[in-house]
Amino acid sequence: MSLTLSLDFQYTTSIEKAWSALTDSSKLAKWITENDFKPVVGQHFQFRHQPSEYWDGIVDGEVLIVEAPNRLSYSWATGDEKHTVTWTLQDLGDGKVNLHLEQTGFSNAYGLEGAKYGWSEWFGKFETVLEQ
Repeated sequence: MSLTLSLDFQYTTSIEKAWSALTDSSKLAKWITENDFKPVVGQHFQFRHQPSEYWDGIVDGEVLIVEAPNRLSYSWATGDEKHTVTWTLQDLGDGKVNLHLEQTGFSNAYGLEGAKYGWSEWFGKFETVLEQ
């Protein structure tokens, strides 16, 4: 069984600024963590979080889809679990953008709820990056 997390966030910004916050390594570092991300299909990258006694802090990924400025997808692996994260950006007009996140591959509801909490925390920081 595989569970899917689906979240939508609306921002008052341009689609280009939202795309940049999702794909620019230095901006990603401000709202997620240190990384070597590049929006190039086939590119392997790492998100490097603070390690703990339970986890080395490394998330390994590979870019799967880049359709600027509307769609970005990458794999996301920690330990035994591999997920796919897909972003869909939609210009709603009047300076508003909808950012849709879909993350697939959860093996249980605890992981899904943990991810939902984590993304919600990160998206507080995402809005700050958009304002810069």
